[in-house]
Amino acid sequence: MNDNRQAWQPLLDELRQRRAAAMAMGGPEKLAKGVWGLAPRRGLGVAPPENTVREAGRLDARARIDALVDADSFVELGTLAGDGTIPADAFVAGSATIDGRPVLVGAEDFTVAGGSIGTAAASKRTRLAVLARQERVPLVMMAEGAGHRATNALSAHRPAPNDLQALADLAGIVPTVTVVTGPSAGHGALAAPLSDFTVMVAGDASLFTAGPPLVHASVGENVDKEELGGSAVHAEISGVAQCVAPDVHQALAAARRYLSYLPSNAWQPPPFSGGDTGPRALDTLLEIVPPNARRPYDMRAVCHELADAGSLFEIQPGYGRSLITALCRLGGCPAAIVANQPMVLAGAIDVAAAEKAARFVERMAAFGLPLVMLADNPGVLAGSLSERAGILRSSARMFAAQHRAAVPKLHVTLRKAFGFGSSVMGMNSFDAQTVSLAFPGATLGGIPAAVGGATAKADERTRRELIETEAAGPWRLAGSVTYDEIIDPRELRNALLAGLRLARSRLTGAREPVRGTGYLP
Repeated sequence: MNDNRQAWQPLLDELRQRRAAAMAMGGPEKLAKGVWGLAPRRGLGVAPPENTVREAGRLDARARIDALVDADSFVELGTLAGDGTIPADAFVAGSATIDGRPVLVGAEDFTVAGGSIGTAAASKRTRLAVLARQERVPLVMMAEGAGHRATNALSAHRPAPNDLQALADLAGIVPTVTVVTGPSAGHGALAAPLSDFTVMVAGDASLFTAGPPLVHASVGENVDKEELGGSAVHAEISGVAQCVAPDVHQALAAARRYLSYLPSNAWQPPPFSGGDTGPRALDTLLEIVPPNARRPYDMRAVCHELADAGSLFEIQPGYGRSLITALCRLGGCPAAIVANQPMVLAGAIDVAAAEKAARFVERMAAFGLPLVMLADNPGVLAGSLSERAGILRSSARMFAAQHRAAVPKLHVTLRKAFGFGSSVMGMNSFDAQTVSLAFPGATLGGIPAAVGGATAKADERTRRELIETEAAGPWRLAGSVTYDEIIDPRELRNALLAGLRLARSRLTGAREPVRGTGYLP
């Protein structure tokens, strides 16, 4: 045997042993105790006992990464991080591909030190976020850990940039996703609100600044993790989560699907695709949308009809339910839909709906997706509760977000849009719309005519004229070219495709990231 080869052998043996220790994570006993997926872990040499496999199919850190990324594409970073007593310092990280496109990914390992963040893991987290910006690739974080490790305080460490700083710098530069698969507290939980898209596993995932024991110690409140920060809390009340999945496999599939609509970074155009991309008449819209503006209907059905088959992906369906935010493809082009939902509050925009829309529009416009805005609302939500909740500020944020969106904007008034409810939905003339359309019978105004006449104490003749003008539909507005065109509802998809064709050079050409233009209201 060559002398050099012999000299290398002890070093290679030690490397192999250290890697094996890191790959073992919490060891066979902890891995088998209710955390196995549906298949043996690659490279561990043990299989999950049948009586510990959970129906929900929970996965350990490396199995979660394997399930997210393309087969055999994961290349680990920092495998030997830490002092060797805590495998990979409880955080598995590296690069991979999803649908052939590069990504960076990190997963907290709950089988090791509760997934807590040690000093080495903190460095790995920061390294991932810095690499994401440097290489202009998406970042996916998987949260299931206890936050900063308590024993960090026992050893000095130098001041250094942290991952939250680096995550904040990724906003509008590369897509960021957090998948929450179990309880996540403190520092680790903050990855979720700093990400563009957060998906939680129902029944397993929770997010909180501090867990139930600390809550009890600090404020005397007895609360379990589900009540404190479960998926229902953050998907329906706080608005932190954009998606809830029934199990980890579907959560990871949702993350993959979300990324499929977006470019890898803000310099690239949206990724076009084939499939159901051609024009077609939407005959069923005459059945879905009643001409009577007082009758509700499900705007989701309209969105499904106009989008390419099977492409509609609703974002944050449980929060701000009077407004729909969704991703789809139109003629193969990824697009962002913002649509009033007449089934909830008659489509009136409340604080939650406005905040949801502002956030969605900002993020989708940052990555070059065209905005399709479908208006059918009686305005922003009125009333003392709405005012106290801050509807003026929230609706102003939504207005500013859509006004600043430097992407193709396609507006359609289906039946009505009153007051600020028209402005926040991109109806204002000369607000950079690529196309502005309306269905026959659509009405637009500061307030409904009957209410306006009464409020102004107008005489009977003036009141009647106001009501007759409103009832006359969009023809006067079409005469002044307030709308580009009044269309048959069945022409909706084809008219939107024509708008995207007009804007194709903006959608396919080189882009630059959005620069800050001042703060939102």
